[in-house]
Amino acid sequence: MDFMSDNLFCGKSFRTFNVIDDYHREALAIEVDSSLPTQRVIRVLDRIAAYRGYPKRLRQDNGPEFISHALEIWAEQHGIKLDFIKPGKPTQNAFIERFNRTYRNEILDSYLFNSLTEVREITDSWIEEYNYDRPHESLNDLPPKLYERLNRENSLNK
Repeated sequence: MDFMSDNLFCGKSFRTFNVIDDYHREALAIEVDSSLPTQRVIRVLDRIAAYRGYPKRLRQDNGPEFISHALEIWAEQHGIKLDFIKPGKPTQNAFIERFNRTYRNEILDSYLFNSLTEVREITDSWIEEYNYDRPHESLNDLPPKLYERLNRENSLNK
């Protein structure tokens, strides 16, 4: 998981909180707002867990939202290991960095957004395409959702 920042056309800044599944390369969430404090991060993670279950670990940098006591308590309550990368070493979180670059190139740098609602709508459509239609070389040229489904079916047939 990681954060990104950008600006609306009027100059007002906003942030995105991006969460991906490293294994399936699936975009699990991109939360967009002018402020994304720790409690909002926790709500997003709980929302993801409601349909995916809680992960065993989360990899993130040492940003203020991630080093908060509230996130530490939340992770402990759900048996999640918080895996912090070393400061100044974004390559230790390479999958999200690659994802962020793609999102930046294809969405944030390609549109002049007039509102947060517009950012959210375009982002949601992009996530749908990213997860269901876009082949990923690392997934045998399958989209993340198809790859996940085939892996689940294969494990049930064993």
